[in-house]
Amino acid sequence: MSKITGFLDQPRIKDQYAPVDARLKHYHEFLLPLAPDAARLQATRCMDCGIPFCNNGCPVGNIIPDFNNLVYQDDWRSALDTLHSTNNFPEFTGRICPAPCEAACTLNINGDAVGIKSIELSIIERGWQEGWVTPQPPAVKTGKKVAVIGSGPAGLAAAQQLARAGHDVTVFEKNDRVGGLMRYGIPDFKMDKHHIDRRVEQMQAEGVTFRTGVLVGAWPDASKVTNLSKHTVTPDEMKAEFDAVLLAGGAEQPRDLPAPGRELDGIHFAMEFLPQQNRVNAGDKLKKQLRADGKHVIVIGGGDTGSDCVGTSNRHGAASVTQFEVMPQPPEQENKPLVWPYWPMKLRTSTSHEEGAVREFAIATKEFIGKGGKVTGVKTVRMEFKDGQLTEVPGSEEIHKADLVLLAMGFVSPVGSVIDAFGITKDARGNAHAHTDEGGYHTNVEGVFAAGDMRRGQSLVVWAIREGRQAARAIDQHLMGTSVLPR
Repeated sequence: MSKITGFLDQPRIKDQYAPVDARLKHYHEFLLPLAPDAARLQATRCMDCGIPFCNNGCPVGNIIPDFNNLVYQDDWRSALDTLHSTNNFPEFTGRICPAPCEAACTLNINGDAVGIKSIELSIIERGWQEGWVTPQPPAVKTGKKVAVIGSGPAGLAAAQQLARAGHDVTVFEKNDRVGGLMRYGIPDFKMDKHHIDRRVEQMQAEGVTFRTGVLVGAWPDASKVTNLSKHTVTPDEMKAEFDAVLLAGGAEQPRDLPAPGRELDGIHFAMEFLPQQNRVNAGDKLKKQLRADGKHVIVIGGGDTGSDCVGTSNRHGAASVTQFEVMPQPPEQENKPLVWPYWPMKLRTSTSHEEGAVREFAIATKEFIGKGGKVTGVKTVRMEFKDGQLTEVPGSEEIHKADLVLLAMGFVSPVGSVIDAFGITKDARGNAHAHTDEGGYHTNVEGVFAAGDMRRGQSLVVWAIREGRQAARAIDQHLMGTSVLPR
């Protein structure tokens, strides 16, 4: 283990960010990764528990005490190898994962958890700087061909694992650039897109082929989809060309709010708003970008997507930003003995909130108010828990001024067209039905697998990577009868 008394001697080192006034002027990352010496100090806090609950808390099963100790020993190359043994893309999780591993850290029972996420980011950044992250092409090719539909974290993880196993892998992406919801859902100020680009270059050197602007099946309403080529591939064509197919698309069906006035101009889904700014940052020219300049913005939904809308609106120069959450405000500090080592319900303040926003809890939208066909306000009512249910507080209705309303209430399921086109059975939530037991992510259609949001619904990037890796093993075993890929 690292320093025996480290958890007693060394306090947690918090993440550092550029000042608010500076970072609001651009769309680049403002997180400042830990310097090597600071990462080593952070690593001394790891107790190398007899039962490392952090491992279980991490969906990809990162071997956290081991890489903490290697960082403390200044053996960064071995730390990187240990990290990569379970996680294909630590630079993604080190930036946008909420770190359930830290919630499960033994130190978190009655103190501050080890800064596992910041150590992970320091390791991978050191690896890129030193040139240790290199292509790993297979020594032997199998002659088998696999198609991966979707280039988000699940699709990329599966593609890389399958290519390293010797298969010929082609990744299909309906958008014009690789990355899925990481490319067009995560703002650049949370993750610069060159992190995706350099992984794509590595994977191409390993033999992965990327085909962008290709739609598999048919989109329910193609008129609403921008920057897509008109080239489509049918499931029959795909099954004829490839020995196995993996559906790894994202959960892109947004949850709507069918309140009176929903048809007014100025009410948009978050995923209409956020991708446009990412495209502009990438150099695309948009005729009518949806912007918040000088507007009173209301974001409905208190999760990460809503927070991303807050940060983007502030960078546009919004007159005001207000975020609604229907649930009551959670406690600032969770009851640790009650919830540890599980993910706690507590108040989480993001960097976007710190940049400026009014947060309203226990509030529900009753109606959208408009004039001349455009939204001018939102009529709300306060909510309270009563008899175990959320109920309206009588006489609490009010109207909030709004020029732009962004709906960020999560996603209910993948867009069903791809699933339907392949004839795949769905579960009760509209996701592709694929068991993770002995069947190994296999759907009811022979040779067709599903993983990530396509199988489990909206989830975290770290869960997508895990599912992509496990699906890759299942596909390899399906094609070859056995697999050396990790579980």
